[in-house]
Amino acid sequence: MKKTFFSCAALLMAATLTAQKVFTKNGSISFFSKTALENISADNNQVTSVLNQQTGDLQFYVLIKAFHFKKALMEEHFNENYMESDKYPKAIFKGTITDVGQVNFTKDATYPVTVTGDLTIHGISKKVTVPATIQVQSGVAVASAKFNVKPADYGISIPRLVKDNIAQTIQIAVNCNYTQKL
Repeated sequence: MKKTFFSCAALLMAATLTAQKVFTKNGSISFFSKTALENISADNNQVTSVLNQQTGDLQFYVLIKAFHFKKALMEEHFNENYMESDKYPKAIFKGTITDVGQVNFTKDATYPVTVTGDLTIHGISKKVTVPATIQVQSGVAVASAKFNVKPADYGISIPRLVKDNIAQTIQIAVNCNYTQKL
């Protein structure tokens, strides 16, 4: 009888812990560069992200070659000349929602949160803190954030010939719909 009880309790605990991690394989991230000469934007809808709803641990994996531009030549220059995506194929964020205790993942609402962690781009990691929002709707969490990144901070050099075409600060927008449970 005790063995049955402990087996059931262990299964219940495992199921509860498993349900606290959610993920997506089709999150989106976009960036926007605005200058007097030209606006440049790109979208990536293949972002993988895992969120532990209990601890607030959060990870994002972004394939650099999955960014798509309006002009094929921009995409080629982005991958070959700036991001060197063969050498640095992914951007990675590993961090924590610092105030995850404020989020009720079972109650429909919009929750402002703060995310802190390490953002690795082009092989260089930097600590970042970003304001974000988690919207819970019918038990599904949707995380979104907007923040800025300076290419120079991540060792991304812009050739003189096009330096006036690319902003020194790039606007980033992230949106992930965590519909799948681990």
